[in-house]
Amino acid sequence: MAGYTHTDPFDTGLLAVGTLHHIYYEQYGNPNGRPVIFLHGGPGGQTSKSNTTYFNPKIYRVILLDQRGTGKSTPKTELRENTTPDLVSDIETLRLHLSIQKWYLLFGGSWGSTLALLYAQSHPDKVHSLLLRGVFTTRDAEVSWSRGPHGAANIFPEAWKAFVGFLPVEERGDPVAGYYKRLTGESHKERIAAAKEWNRWDLRIGELKCDERGFLALEDEGWSLAHALMEAHYAVHHFWLEEGQILKRENLEKMKHLNGGFYYFKWLLGLFLMLGTESGLVTIVQGRYDMVCPPQTAYDLHCALPGSTLIWVPDAGHSGQEPGTRQEMLRACDRYADLA
Repeated sequence: MAGYTHTDPFDTGLLAVGTLHHIYYEQYGNPNGRPVIFLHGGPGGQTSKSNTTYFNPKIYRVILLDQRGTGKSTPKTELRENTTPDLVSDIETLRLHLSIQKWYLLFGGSWGSTLALLYAQSHPDKVHSLLLRGVFTTRDAEVSWSRGPHGAANIFPEAWKAFVGFLPVEERGDPVAGYYKRLTGESHKERIAAAKEWNRWDLRIGELKCDERGFLALEDEGWSLAHALMEAHYAVHHFWLEEGQILKRENLEKMKHLNGGFYYFKWLLGLFLMLGTESGLVTIVQGRYDMVCPPQTAYDLHCALPGSTLIWVPDAGHSGQEPGTRQEMLRACDRYADLA
């Protein structure tokens, strides 16, 4: 499956949100088609036309959104009024601005999966289906997996040594805080240096087979600083969410319509049991060897949403560009396109 080719966007815009920000969006495909929003990762990522490849342009109306402070949104790297609730609110603001009655599909990878889940729990009546890749729900254990000493660090010990080695010895126990201190410091030179090392670690662990060409992105100071700064900004503030918030029973119940109407909970002998079918409208695509977002999270979400479909990609890590993952996402989008 080669993916789909789109012509230039039929609409672009900057939408004012809050008192400081303007979020950039583009629309592709069929203006009267099924509306799908692509939620990029990070925090601190951005969209590009290549993100439209998953969507049949005859069927889908594809909306790409650059989140606050990233990509073509303005002002770049602005941290004020830049929180998780703000980003979830922006998705709803954009829906209203574009006169979309209901999102047919929320497509989110990594941090984008976080926003998709939060939006579905905040506005359940405005979501028809979800496609999630490399699931991230912000739990402390998930952050520790990629930014602590006992997860990916044990698989990439030499890269971890370089990552924490950028910091003074006394700050290596909390690298997120240490890097954030430098990323928000007054020295531009130190900010760029910190951003490069933060992103070098991300790139090193992001794919099952690391493509060294990806490290060329580190020379783009604008991208490098925005990506690292936003990731650290959100992580150091615990994403403005309660621990385990997304997977709490009461929040998952708000999404019961996405399980094809089958969503039952029972409490028995202190165990939380879930019953359902595989007929729902949540598809999870997860690389078996994901070093950024631990596969356990995807499994936990699947078990908590009994109508969901979990697709393991046996030869992939975290990146959505790995062949097996890309193929599964293309297939999922085509399956949703065929639904009545």
